Amino acid sequence: MKEAIGILKSEHRSISAVLLGLKHLAEMAQDARVKPEFQVFRSMLRYIDEYPERLHHPKEDEHLFARLAQRCPAAGKLIDGLKAEHVQGAPEFLGAVDAYADFHWKHMRKEEVELLPLAEKHLTEDDWRAIGRAFQANEDPIAKIEERDFQNLFSRIATLAPAPVGLGEAWKRVAN
Repeated sequence: MKEAIGILKSEHRSISAVLLGLKHLAEMAQDARVKPEFQVFRSMLRYIDEYPERLHHPKEDEHLFARLAQRCPAAGKLIDGLKAEHVQGAPEFLGAVDAYADFHWKHMRKEEVELLPLAEKHLTEDDWRAIGRAFQANEDPIAKIEERDFQNLFSRIATLAPAPVGLGEAWKRVAN
């Protein structure tokens, strides 16, 4: 019994640590003077999607909740509420992601429909060459990451996230 409870609480602590880290990093990323390292966000979101949603919650539902419901019918209302929260967590996350994606799609559409036609009309060939060189230097920071092992993924998050969230280097400051 104590080993199973220890495992559940340990999993809860890990999930909480990632959520708290995600929250703090999102706040830190709002500072226009820092350059966020987005691979840590990707790792955190992947952890949240794959660990609690695909492994932890289903095992709680299928094993802990199901057995407790058999042995203690009075816990039925609590169990039903917790199961509903497991389902609700995914739509809440989806709603936040949808709002974020919608914001960026509208923003990019405005750039493409309104700003780029102005740029095409007013910028010179030299301007476009300089812009082209700048964009050719872009490197997708998430294309190289392939985590599968959750312990390694959690360690990666701790290593990538800057203090006070993790052990990683501070995000670089951008020039004003």
